[in-house]
Amino acid sequence: MRTIDDLAGVAQRRLANQLLTTRGLEHAVDVVRTLGAVQAQDYAGAKWALAQRMRRATDASIERELSAGHILRTHVLRPTWHFVAPADIRWMLALTAPRVNQAMAYHGRINELTPSIVRRSHDAIAKALSGGKHLTRAELAVALDRARIGNANGQRLAHLVMRAELDAIICSGARRGNQFTYALLDERVPPAASMERDEALLELSRRYFSTRGPATAKDFAWWSGLAMSDVKRALQIAEPELEKVTLGENVMWFVPSRTPKRVPSAHLLPNYDEYFIGYKDRNAIGERIGHVKAVIGGDARISNVVFVDGQLVGGWKRTFDKKQIVVDIVLWCRLTAAEKERVAAAAEAFSGFLDAPCEIRGLNR
Repeated sequence: MRTIDDLAGVAQRRLANQLLTTRGLEHAVDVVRTLGAVQAQDYAGAKWALAQRMRRATDASIERELSAGHILRTHVLRPTWHFVAPADIRWMLALTAPRVNQAMAYHGRINELTPSIVRRSHDAIAKALSGGKHLTRAELAVALDRARIGNANGQRLAHLVMRAELDAIICSGARRGNQFTYALLDERVPPAASMERDEALLELSRRYFSTRGPATAKDFAWWSGLAMSDVKRALQIAEPELEKVTLGENVMWFVPSRTPKRVPSAHLLPNYDEYFIGYKDRNAIGERIGHVKAVIGGDARISNVVFVDGQLVGGWKRTFDKKQIVVDIVLWCRLTAAEKERVAAAAEAFSGFLDAPCEIRGLNR
């Protein structure tokens, strides 16, 4: 039965499907596996995104899952970092990496990454990491220099390492202090049976529309990085499992489920949170302030944002003042006293996540 009549209804269903207003999951890897992939170019922010979808979590507990390899961070889908589960990394890369490599071809040409250079780079990286070693990008640069891969620095080094990720040679290793490391994917991830392309398209569309629906075909294309021809094929295969609704000129797809109750909520979401970054069209969250400029990011930079009942109402940032966290909130519309209390509670949850006392500023302006 159709139960979505307007954009506010879309936002409410997305809140529930994205685990933001339902009982959270036990482990961070459960969240990653459920969502399929979680954008993670801002590493600290991405961990906070996972925590808000869990029953209880701290930065330290999620870091332990990452260090143990229960969650991996690699380039997949669009050409940016995502958290993915080890069980999903192989088939997801096989499905989406060719498209990402195609999108990055220009950068490969200007950095002179010929097929021969890429093969030699892959071999040198694999040799350096063999035996369970976890090395930083700078240490990989040394290995590439020894293999006579010229100019293995700056953007050229970044693209060589990214190519090794996309070609399933490497993935994230355990962090060394605050430094990121890389490990051999074959040593970090158990072998898994390959998927036929249609099977992978079906699986990716299931993950997307069950957690981000209602969403359009263009939304799915944006999130996945797939060509529209692949998106159409995915919808064709998944259609028996999906329901669709038409709002204005948009046809939206979702996995049928019980209509979620409207639960009063407030969230301090990080930049690039899947609640908005997972969609090409983000207008469903801008009804209260009349626009979504803060989450468009024309220069690729997006700020942390405040939501009340699934609607964008402000921005926030954190700083450290002596031994406490300072959460500065800037509101873009009037909130009721009850809504401010909910925002304050969200800030206190962030304090608990970091296991540090918190001062909240800006709510009483």
